[in-house]
Amino acid sequence: MSLRDKRIGVLFGGHNAEHEVSVRTGAALSRALRARGYNVVDIAVGADLPEVLQREGIEVAVLALHGRAFEDGCLQGLLEIMRIPYTGSNVLASALAMDKVAAKKMFRQAGLPVAEDVVVSPGEIESFDAARIPFGLPVVVKPAREGSSVGVSMVEDPGALAQALRLAARYAGDILIERRIFGREMNIAILDGRALGVLEVVPGDEFYSYQAKYQSQGRTRYLFPAPVEKAVEDELCHQAVAAHRCLGCSGVTRVEILLDRAGKMFLLEVNSLPGMTEASLVPKIAAGAGLSFEDLAERILHGARLWA
Repeated sequence: MSLRDKRIGVLFGGHNAEHEVSVRTGAALSRALRARGYNVVDIAVGADLPEVLQREGIEVAVLALHGRAFEDGCLQGLLEIMRIPYTGSNVLASALAMDKVAAKKMFRQAGLPVAEDVVVSPGEIESFDAARIPFGLPVVVKPAREGSSVGVSMVEDPGALAQALRLAARYAGDILIERRIFGREMNIAILDGRALGVLEVVPGDEFYSYQAKYQSQGRTRYLFPAPVEKAVEDELCHQAVAAHRCLGCSGVTRVEILLDRAGKMFLLEVNSLPGMTEASLVPKIAAGAGLSFEDLAERILHGARLWA
């Protein structure tokens, strides 16, 4: 049976810190797939999701969800049990990509370049101080299992560390303290195992925060192709594809790499369910590579499958 004959559920929403981005991603993907003639059903995700999927007769799930419970393998596991093919990466790859601590262990074992870090458990935050950071300040403090820069702080003063740790501790899981790398942020879109290109983000503020990503009103600049030498572009793409494969990812991902002032690369993360809003980076990169948003949405849909 052709995908055009199936009921396609675009799953969006959820209950975590990235709800708003998910709603916008879902709306964009839904419009694009309807424009291509697919039978699309919008599914706002809640506790009754299994019943809704059965009631609506959903045969393929397009995942427009982000963050905990949706990007970390939980939702993927449910869809495997229900035998509904879904877009994106499988359970294990999703879990690894969402957990920054686990992902960095994988990257190190594969010989990929990452920044020095210290992992702090929630129970340690009140007693932890800057003297226990072997590489010193400045640092980036972030929840290990959040995306879209949620809960992230830049810390230059030892007195600000406790507040940054408490902010990160509002979210589940460990806290990652990384040596701050000063340089340029490069984003590489991977589609079906191939790099589409490199985009440089130049935020209006010093840090590409959640607000800069989704509420900057034009202050952030996006440079595509990134203004780097061809050899650097090729190496960025090579490292991004290697990171994507290292975690076992599939479909479309976005890989963040920092290029420091000396030209050294530091892999930040692989986003296994990147945003697809009008402000999102993957659609910008795809467009620069000659792929329309409708083409991109259709390619994502055609990658839907079961893994178990």
